[in-house]
Amino acid sequence: MFLWIPIAIAALWALRRLFFAYPRPGRRYEVIARREAAFLDAVAETTFPAGGSIPISGRMADVAGRIDGMLAALPGRQRGLIRALFMLVEQATLFFPAPGAGGFRRFSALNGEQRDAVLHGWLESRFFSRRLVFGALRALLTMAYLEHPAVARHLSLAYYDLESPICEADRLYPPIGLRPDENPLCDADLTPPSSGVPIDLDGPLHPHYRAGDAQGHEGEAAS
Repeated sequence: MFLWIPIAIAALWALRRLFFAYPRPGRRYEVIARREAAFLDAVAETTFPAGGSIPISGRMADVAGRIDGMLAALPGRQRGLIRALFMLVEQATLFFPAPGAGGFRRFSALNGEQRDAVLHGWLESRFFSRRLVFGALRALLTMAYLEHPAVARHLSLAYYDLESPICEADRLYPPIGLRPDENPLCDADLTPPSSGVPIDLDGPLHPHYRAGDAQGHEGEAAS
């Protein structure tokens, strides 16, 4: 009978580590849970820190919110695989602890130096599977980060405000975030080909990418 006591304690500890004692996020998300929001906020701020070569941090770029939007547009199986990826990196410190005191805590509970050391451990691991996991995570973070209007402007990747012709190929591939059966275009939407006039590199940006007009947390560093 007494054997069940340590088993119950271990089970409660595991449940608490996996699902509980996470801070309440500052906004509501469509897909990701509180634990995933905490992890994404921590890993984005570590990957894209404030004061880096790009003056917009991962938190300022709302990486967690943008990944939440990506997941909402994915089918259930792919969404589940990506969420499993987040849990793996968050909890893997049990087996690959960070240096220093408390290195076995979950990733989001570590301090900045420990988080940086953990990510370098994934990047430089002698195990290909660990490097593969890190590569997948970094790709997701980078896509979400570069999507932010202030980051795109800083890297000269922001879209220009121009009229793009609609061709047959646009009817085959829906806009990003929509499923194939949700493509709103039809034959009546097709337009003549482009006139061939080069893009004016000094022309206005698309409204979504203009400073002050773009949605999201821009901050003073956005310009």
